[in-house]
Amino acid sequence: MTILKSPLAKPAVGVAEVEAMTEKPVVAILTIEDEFQLFRGNRSNFVDLINTGQQMGIVTYVVTVKNLKPQAERMLGYTFRREDDTWVKAWYPRPSIIYNRIPQREDERLPSVKKKLAAISKQSDIRLFNRRFFNKWSLFQWLNENKATKSFIPETKRLTAPFVLGDLLKKHRLLYLKPVRGKAGVGIMTVMVQPDKKLPYRLQIQEEKGSRTFRSGTMRRLWDRVLKQSDVLGEPYIAQQGITLAAVNNRPFDLRALVQKNGVGQWELTGIGARVAGDSSITTHVPRGGYIDDPEKLLVSIFGKERAGKVLGKVRNTTITIAKQIERSAHNRLCEMSMDLGVDTNGHVWFFEANSKPMKFDEPHIRNKSLERIFQYSLYLHRLKHENRGGITT
Repeated sequence: MTILKSPLAKPAVGVAEVEAMTEKPVVAILTIEDEFQLFRGNRSNFVDLINTGQQMGIVTYVVTVKNLKPQAERMLGYTFRREDDTWVKAWYPRPSIIYNRIPQREDERLPSVKKKLAAISKQSDIRLFNRRFFNKWSLFQWLNENKATKSFIPETKRLTAPFVLGDLLKKHRLLYLKPVRGKAGVGIMTVMVQPDKKLPYRLQIQEEKGSRTFRSGTMRRLWDRVLKQSDVLGEPYIAQQGITLAAVNNRPFDLRALVQKNGVGQWELTGIGARVAGDSSITTHVPRGGYIDDPEKLLVSIFGKERAGKVLGKVRNTTITIAKQIERSAHNRLCEMSMDLGVDTNGHVWFFEANSKPMKFDEPHIRNKSLERIFQYSLYLHRLKHENRGGITT
């Protein structure tokens, strides 16, 4: 997609026109400015969002943190002009919904961005979707607090000292070590204990494609190696019980679910896909050699049709239970989240991760529904605001 220039177009939609429209919200997709490309983020996703908004009669545009003035009646935003493949700048009405798609955690941690997000949250007439990225450690704490979600959580500790690693390895032969603010499998390691080997600790480190393996004879050497690797990212880590996932052709797979608020303000499962691990990968991410498959087909091949149906039903229910608990604990209005879940060889469902800013799903039926849901929920909030006048509850 070409990003050539940002000519200033005439005001895309006037305030009066928006008010005259059948009481629909104005949606701004929030991202961060970029010195060379106007703004950062997944542009094809932004185009899909703008197109979906237009099809549903909802004014939708991209706005940067810098251009977003929470109290202004209008602001500079961007839309995509398909005729010449160009992003153009124009004046837009003040949004009633802000959909946070700031792409990187580092960007969200900038003081100027934090200040702007805090200012938005104080505007009673603006609804901010997905205020911030999740912290992995907080997620596990939140889900462990609740009896309904605790059973889905593998044992997880903050990796702060060698004894934490040692204690966990006495209980579990396989551990996953994950950066607290990691994304897309970057920085993930596994540790496996193989007592029959001369060097019994096997450390595997995820790389761009494939992985590297180190062996250690002592806990001290293992810890030094883990520390060295975690220093590369400069991130604190969590250590998590490894789960023996159900596998096809000796390749384990996990399930990636998308849950979103629907047109009546309730959490609903939008879809589930399966990701099968690559040949030498320790994660199932597609860019790291994994591939996409149909979850029902995979589960039937392992458990048979009848049992697979029950397992899939359990997965569906689990996603909603977990989403509700995360939102309750986050104390913020959430609009959507993706989740990585696993099914072990006994058919038990496990939770591994949730992302407050889901990446695009490759399955067209999930993708299309996911775009519509964002605007259906926006319409619901807008409708509710007009009904209540005094405030919104979900």
